[in-house]
This record gives sequence, C-alpha cells and structure tokens, in this order.
Amino acid sequence: MARSKSRHPREGQAAARRHPHPKAPRPKAAHPAKPQEAKPATAPASRTRGLLLYGSHAVRAALANPRRRCHRLLLTEEARRREGADLESLARQASRSPALEPVERQDLDLLLPGAVHQGIALEVAPLSPPSLPEFLDSLPEGPALVVLLDQVTDPHNVGAILRSAAVFGAAALVVPERHAPPETGVLAKTASGALERVPYLREVNLARCLDQLKEAGFWVLGFAGEAPQSLGSYDPPERVALCLGAEGSGLRRLTRERCDLLLSLPAAGDFRDLNVSNAAAVALYALSQKRLGQE
Repeated sequence: MARSKSRHPREGQAAARRHPHPKAPRPKAAHPAKPQEAKPATAPASRTRGLLLYGSHAVRAALANPRRRCHRLLLTEEARRREGADLESLARQASRSPALEPVERQDLDLLLPGAVHQGIALEVAPLSPPSLPEFLDSLPEGPALVVLLDQVTDPHNVGAILRSAAVFGAAALVVPERHAPPETGVLAKTASGALERVPYLREVNLARCLDQLKEAGFWVLGFAGEAPQSLGSYDPPERVALCLGAEGSGLRRLTRERCDLLLSLPAAGDFRDLNVSNAAAVALYALSQKRLGQE
C-alpha cells in the first residue's frame, strides 16, 4: 500500500491564501443620530437692535419724552395685566408710537440678563443731546446749576446723580466722553426717568468745558474732602458748576486747577468717605436750599 505524501505546512498556508475563507458580511453601521438643531431665537431676541430701556419708571419717562424715538414696547402678560393700559396709552401719545409686542418672561430675561425689568422693556434710539456750547446758547439768563463728573465710571453712580440733578433743579450733567458710561439701560433704570429730563452731555475735554462754563458766567466749585472751607459756610453766586471726582482718586490735577474754589461737605467728625452719588445729592440739596434762601 502506497504511503500518502504528507503536505508541507507552508503548502497549506499557500492554499489558504489562494482560497481564503469568505468574509462574514459586515453589519451595516447605524446612521449616526442627527445633532439636535439649535432652537431659533425668539422673535424679540432675534430682531432686537439699538438700546433697550427697562423698568416701569424709565420706560414711562421715555414714552413721555418727545425727543425720544421709540421702536417697540415689549410686555409680559403679567406686566400687561398690571399696568399695560397706562403704558399703551402713553405709547399711543408718543411722538413715534412704538409697536406693542407680547413677550415671554424667559425671553426678556435672555435679552436683559440679571436685570430687574419688571416685565417691561422699550427698544429706543439713543438720545442726541446738544453740545455744551449749544446748551449754553439755549440756557436762559439768570440762576443756573450744572453738574460735572470727572471720570466717574460706574453707571449706577451716574444714574443716581442724574436722579438727584433732576430733583434739585440742575440744568445738565456733563461728563468726559472717555472714562464715563454711555447711555445704557442700567444707567436709565438707576436714573428712574431722569435721563429723559436732564441733558446728559458727553464732551471730549472736561478742562475746556470748565473754561466754556466760566465764559458763560458760571463759578466752578470743586469738591475735595481735604478742602478747608465747607459748603455750609459758602454763599454761592447765581450760576454754579458743581464738579465731583471719582471715588478714591478725586478730581484730577487739571480739573482742580480750573476750579474757582475747592469745598468740602460738612461732617460731624473726621470720617468723610461718602459715595460720590451720595456726596452729589448732599451738595445739590445744600446748594438748592441756599438758592431758595437768596430768592
């Protein structure tokens, strides 16, 4: 019986290469899940442009201001039930009646993050205040009070000073174009309507402004905690420009040099560290009382 020839191991490997085992079909890959498309922004958020004022007082004052161009009044359902009738009446009387649009509270929260908006917002164009020379040309003869701020940058402080200026009869608030807050919803909300009443003038050069005020007959009073003379012992003239500096640094050198007199506020002791908006309110009140006493 003939012996069968044994195959070399390499021959088996070669055969396997010539006749490979059929590959099992690959399982079809599952289609990847489509990423969720971002929800489109709500209509109010996607179409908002310009400046948004918010809060009842600021919005009411803007609607009543004939110089303010109003575009859209946004109200939540809660705000509409609470005071919508009054706001809609003001909107109809405005020089450019804004469109009234309902808005969800969460959408208004997205538009005004962190703001206490009371469910009310008004889209407006910024005001166009006059330049200081234009303002002085239009100012009537006689007593007048103007406030100047030297690099006060916090919009809450500036808004509070605007509010005090309106209460105590200041004719304008003048700030440098740089190192002062622009017109914003925060400033308007803090001013509680005073932004629509007191011209907010932003000028390039504050030192030049002081020179222009002097030429118009104003006496420039600068406030400094270390000044030896107190406002309480001073009888102001008819026209006063009240100048206050930033907290900490106070009035800058060039501003001090152009002041006719430096005064301090009356204090019971040696602690005189008042917030600048509080100092402005005290000074404006004192000056208004002295002016009333002179009449």
